[in-house]
Amino acid sequence: MAEQGHYPEYWEADVVLRDGGTGHLRPVTPGDAQALQEFHMKQSQSSIYLRFFTYKAKLSNKELARFTNVDYRDRVAFVITIGTEIIGIGRYDRLDDPTEAEVAFNIADGHQGRGLGSILLEHLAAAARENGIRRFSAEVLPENRKMIGVFADAGYEVRRHFDDGVIALDFNIDPTDKSRAVMEAREHRAEARSVADLLSPSSVAVIGASREWGSVGYQLLEHIIEGGFTGSVYAVNPEAFELAGMVCHARIADVPEPVQLAIIAVPYDQVLTVAEECARAGVKELLVVSAGFANDGERGLARQRRLVRHARANGMRVVGPASLGLINTRPGVSLNASMAPSMPLRGGLGLFSQSAGIGVLLYAAAQRRSLGLSSTVSAGNRADVSGNDAMQYWEDDTDTRVVGMYLESVGNPRKFSRIARRLATSKPVIVAKSEVTGLKLPPGHAVRTTQAPAGALDAMLRQSGVIRVSTNEQLMDVAQIAVSQPLPAGRSLAVFSNNAALGRVVADAALGLDLELGSLQTDLVLDTGMSVALPLLRAAVTKTLADDAVHAAVVTLLPSPGLTVEKIAQCLQDCAAETGKPVVAAFTGIMDPGSHVEGLLNPESGGGGSEGRQPGLPCFSSPGAAVAALASLIRYTEWSARDHGHFTEPAGADPDGAHAFIAGLVSRVSGDGLTRLTSGETAALLRFYGVELLPSVPFTTADEAVAAADSLGWPVAIKTMDEHLRHRLDLGGVRLNISTPEELRSDIAQMKQALEPYGNFELEVQSMAPSGQGCTVRAIEDPLLGPVLSFGLAGDAVNLLDDWAHGIPPLTDTDVADLVRAPRASGKLFGYQGLPRADVGALEDLISRLALLKDEHPEIALLEINPVLVSTTGVTVLSADIRIGNPQQRTDSARRAMRN
Repeated sequence: MAEQGHYPEYWEADVVLRDGGTGHLRPVTPGDAQALQEFHMKQSQSSIYLRFFTYKAKLSNKELARFTNVDYRDRVAFVITIGTEIIGIGRYDRLDDPTEAEVAFNIADGHQGRGLGSILLEHLAAAARENGIRRFSAEVLPENRKMIGVFADAGYEVRRHFDDGVIALDFNIDPTDKSRAVMEAREHRAEARSVADLLSPSSVAVIGASREWGSVGYQLLEHIIEGGFTGSVYAVNPEAFELAGMVCHARIADVPEPVQLAIIAVPYDQVLTVAEECARAGVKELLVVSAGFANDGERGLARQRRLVRHARANGMRVVGPASLGLINTRPGVSLNASMAPSMPLRGGLGLFSQSAGIGVLLYAAAQRRSLGLSSTVSAGNRADVSGNDAMQYWEDDTDTRVVGMYLESVGNPRKFSRIARRLATSKPVIVAKSEVTGLKLPPGHAVRTTQAPAGALDAMLRQSGVIRVSTNEQLMDVAQIAVSQPLPAGRSLAVFSNNAALGRVVADAALGLDLELGSLQTDLVLDTGMSVALPLLRAAVTKTLADDAVHAAVVTLLPSPGLTVEKIAQCLQDCAAETGKPVVAAFTGIMDPGSHVEGLLNPESGGGGSEGRQPGLPCFSSPGAAVAALASLIRYTEWSARDHGHFTEPAGADPDGAHAFIAGLVSRVSGDGLTRLTSGETAALLRFYGVELLPSVPFTTADEAVAAADSLGWPVAIKTMDEHLRHRLDLGGVRLNISTPEELRSDIAQMKQALEPYGNFELEVQSMAPSGQGCTVRAIEDPLLGPVLSFGLAGDAVNLLDDWAHGIPPLTDTDVADLVRAPRASGKLFGYQGLPRADVGALEDLISRLALLKDEHPEIALLEINPVLVSTTGVTVLSADIRIGNPQQRTDSARRAMRN
């Protein structure tokens, strides 16, 4: 029997199943023998036969020992559990060929169809790749169609042949575009389903419902009932017999039907006990409004972790703790399980927030502006259900046309980027992210701090197509246009006003936001009475918008006697409907006492976007806010309309060879330290991705330098190996275009004398490269964002002005092109001041290779190329610095897992 080994902590994971439930996946241990026997004995004769090719009523002690004692290298097995019950097991055993392993699965009869097999395969394949295995094989009976389907549907290229009554399968387990797409599609369906169940429960129980008016439990129960929830509602409180006209149950187990959603509003020290009772009663989801968790120091953090761990292990998702609640305005559901005093207007905006305070602000802003909502999720401490989960749901939700999110923390930015990018191709995603809080994890999550440069998060959001704003008010500014108007097809803006100075100010604001001024009309006459002024206004706006060169209109007006805001709004909304182009209004003063000028106005539709009605005209009190919101949507529509490029592997790249090479280097790393590769190792690693490093040779004597120059070929350069001075020609750190041995000896002597004040440094000789523009490429492995790649022009641009552009691999060819053009100094690459244009295509190819290298290898903690010279005919990499560390498990990997 193999000696029991140890497995990495990240091999354990909570997972979302196909039907939205959860389970816990972990490696098997010897202590699982009894549970595995119980699992086996519950299986049907058919399932046992399909797994073992024979029937056995019970596993022998020898079999149990073999199945539960593994070394986590040559033999690995994972189990998925709910509570203490094993519901699925998958394993691999390495074969004589050390790169191949045989794989097998067994899924409980009562849990088949929940996607357990595909989850086990993903985790087994990931573990196998870590242990140097590249192929899986399996023998399956022809009638075992479900297991054959697990392999066939996983996205791998499966070979099969029939041999002696058995189907033999084998396939390469390296991730492919198809296998990644399959995993992401399965993840999407499962997580969307779990949120759909939260927002559309068949039954709700409020645990902690109270008779005390104004208490949280009282209000929650009242809001659910008065909101018209279409499912069953139950009150649970051991100290009350009747509440809100219904019988109150002492505990959740006494409720006469299965409860799908339990809302927990009890003191924090009772929450875990209640959650355990919910698990025993078969509850599927928990909404925890109770506070006193992550905001209560280490004790609270421990309580929160126990709550989430217990809920997930027993198949339940958790919203909260400290959640404001959930709202779903769909008539067939009508759920107001929140602290909002009334059911909001129905409309197309989905809202996500974290803290209850921000949730209240968002809800109030939506009500004030008559913005209709499809659903809201207040995640509170975001201990489980997150913004990523909500986006998965809203992507499929036909009621949601626009997504608004206020993020105080980001738990899995890599996954956020992936989901947001996909969602934003079909629906605007507006994200308000505080400039003050920056990038962090929510309270109670595993401690990870970002090392990414300041602009990396914004770069990730831009790359994802997200509309980035700073405040909840700006979020609502953009949302009220997005939910009510056609999206603008271009940058050309028409400005209308009844005041010349006001019109010019708005036009200047538009130009300052990089919009184009298609038309400026400041001679609107509105003091001629409603019957004359409104037709003239409508004619002016519709005529201008009929021009294909004009894409949107801003109408900014001063008060005029005899005209109401509502009538003007109706007129302008008709213009938008007639032309199919967005129109927004800005009123700098109240025309009538009591008039409302922030939000959606249209008295005939009632504002708010009820089903089958126009949602109204977006109106602002500030013309600057109107133009800024419109500009944000214009940038979004440009992003959504463009070609986003493709993820391609550059020709000549050899990731497998690089994996094997790096595996031999990682063993030198100790603890959390970093190991700097030698110049030879650096050149070898870069070569796996088709990147050639210009050779250089260190020397200590002039004779050694001359010999190196003879070998490399004249002319040569010499430079110090000090990282701060090696690029400083002005400080004597570099000598160029040395053509003869005599000149080389003289330059070495002068260079040593010049560098003496800075210390004694090693020197090296290098072949001369073609002249070109110096650039810098840097990549790091960030604990939160994962790989971050930065690009800038070498020298003062990055050193003094911090003129960097950032991207989050994987990068499409379009992402790379954007990255090269993003720095302010990038104009020097494109024929600046009459100089010839640099070979930008070669630079983009180099960056694509480096992005792939960093994305494939989290072991690389730092990669810096400084400089790379971009000439008119190619690129030359002069210097590279690579440092490796112990690989950290990224927040988004090739196996599905719920992250804390």
